[in-house]
Amino acid sequence: MRSSNPVFSRRGFSRDTGYAGFNAPPQAGGPTANPYAGANPYAQGAQPDTQAPPQYAPQTRPMTMDDVVTRTGLTLGTVVVGATLGWLFLTENLGFAVGAGLVAMVLGLIQSFKRKPSPALILSYAVLEGVFLGALSGYLNGLPKMNGAPMQAVLGTMAVFVAMLVAYKTRIVRVTARFTRFVLIAALGFVLLSLVNVAFMAFGGGDGLGFRSGGLGILFGVVGVVLGALFLALDFKQVEDGIAYGAPREESWLAAFGLTLTLVWIYMEMLRLISILRGD
Repeated sequence: MRSSNPVFSRRGFSRDTGYAGFNAPPQAGGPTANPYAGANPYAQGAQPDTQAPPQYAPQTRPMTMDDVVTRTGLTLGTVVVGATLGWLFLTENLGFAVGAGLVAMVLGLIQSFKRKPSPALILSYAVLEGVFLGALSGYLNGLPKMNGAPMQAVLGTMAVFVAMLVAYKTRIVRVTARFTRFVLIAALGFVLLSLVNVAFMAFGGGDGLGFRSGGLGILFGVVGVVLGALFLALDFKQVEDGIAYGAPREESWLAAFGLTLTLVWIYMEMLRLISILRGD
């Protein structure tokens, strides 16, 4: 079971940070304290070192937290609907489910490189990704050693989300330029190692580099979950800065898309880790 998050850096509002997020908002009363923050990309003539509030584009209502919560709930709800269909009807036909997962990955990549969010594209990704996750989870749940594992993975994903949200809100975790670069480089290395492992499995047989079993597999699974948690912090920063800068309302779809990608990543890594711990 490999990680399925297809996008790392360009999930939304890429500016100066190296991450797909808004620049951090300036500090009132003086120059910005954030070394990698720039001018508000949605302001018209506002400077980062002034006290003047951002000037929004004409006839554009700024994004609010309610917008982000609503669209994230809709996107995740679509994933759940797709997962229910996959669980009920496709556990015996994983070929179709894998096809749905591949199409979902392509749609996710297309959206990640689009300048503007496409709700239809995002929801199409969500339902197809849900079909794949549901079918895979239903199949694994039917194996003797994996019974109940999908529910454990769901609970684990929820626990990671809540823990990281608390850590972010209390500033135990602070998203800086250095933090962002570290997460992106670590994630790139993680995916490259996963691809190398798949290549070794395909051409050499067995467990490849050993990332799917034993102590090394457990360590690799834990690293995958931790990376997902760190990406949640980047997602929270994206939302926080977008609201602070008065991003257009439609950008809340990109925030929902990024959060969904990250939660799917964490769920898949949780499933993989549980399967290794159970010896399957």
